[in-house]
Amino acid sequence: MKTVTPVLLLAAAFLAGCGSSHRPAREGAQGDPPVPVQTFTVAVEEIPSVYEAVGTVRARMAAVIAAKVMGYVRDVKVTAGDRVRQGQLLVELDARDLEAGYRQAEAAFNEARSAQPEVDNAVNAARAQLELAEVTFRRMQDLFEKKSISRQEFDEAAARLKVARASLAMAQARQAQLESKIAQAEAARRAAEVMRGYARITAPFDGIVTERTAEPGHLAAPGAPLLSLEREGGYRLEVSVEESRLAAIRVGQSVEVIVDALDRTLRGRVSEVVPAVDAAARAFTVKIDLPAAPQLRSGLFGRARFELGRRQAIAAPAGAVIQRGQLFSVMVVEEGRARNRFITVGQRAGDRFEVLSGLQTGDRVIYPAPAGLADGARVEVRP
Repeated sequence: MKTVTPVLLLAAAFLAGCGSSHRPAREGAQGDPPVPVQTFTVAVEEIPSVYEAVGTVRARMAAVIAAKVMGYVRDVKVTAGDRVRQGQLLVELDARDLEAGYRQAEAAFNEARSAQPEVDNAVNAARAQLELAEVTFRRMQDLFEKKSISRQEFDEAAARLKVARASLAMAQARQAQLESKIAQAEAARRAAEVMRGYARITAPFDGIVTERTAEPGHLAAPGAPLLSLEREGGYRLEVSVEESRLAAIRVGQSVEVIVDALDRTLRGRVSEVVPAVDAAARAFTVKIDLPAAPQLRSGLFGRARFELGRRQAIAAPAGAVIQRGQLFSVMVVEEGRARNRFITVGQRAGDRFEVLSGLQTGDRVIYPAPAGLADGARVEVRP
């Protein structure tokens, strides 16, 4: 015992020293002036009942640009990220064969048109012969009735009239055939012109190029993607909503949307509720139109918060909640001192957090908390 006692005494002294050194310095000296603070008293209040659904930002209008004819890519005028205007040239194909087809159709059209004056003259000549034959027949008919000419002469005049009429009909038929041929040649020329135009692929609307898959020298096939284009400024969030919430979601409903990549909250509006339910996920799709925002792009992750009524709960202002990683806390006033109190939060509704545990009615939470306020510091509550 004589050898053990000094050791025990030294250990006790060491522990006493440690205890004094680890005594909360935050308690501060009794003479330190108190920090003036303002508080709010925790109470049960009515907060919105919020349902949160996650989804992906999509462009309201998007297009995959593809060729309608087969040909080698001569030039690509844009790259991913470029902004384009409606009608702007995007891709140009090698159109030499299409150009040759157009020239051939144009030549056929011009050839058909060149025969039109000859046919028109033939019709005019046949019409003049018919008029002459009609006048002659009427004159010969008068003479025949007066017994001034023979029956033979009258029959010859009638025959010439029939021949003139047949000649006019034949000329008019040739004229109709030529007009039909000209129309066909014109249609073929226009079709060849349209085909030639397919070699110049233009933007269907104002937007931004999101993907480029074509390069000069590539063989473009009909329907094969060359570029992807989406209208800039027109985006929506498509979220998957549980089927049990179908009755609570309606078109035109205002929705709070959080896009984490932008670190901001937007206010959207439900534009479409897809009635078909995914049997595997037991959910349906809701499309929410978003306002224009810088850096908003398709593919971004977003969260939609639907307000589905109101309920009673304990809540704290978001400005009073301190977040460190996954831990949440508030500063409360206890016996004239600031105390750090860890809490468990639920849903956030606007500028307030639902508090699931850590606070009870009547607690006084410091809000706003002064910068640098330490746990255990003396405080003075002021109105």
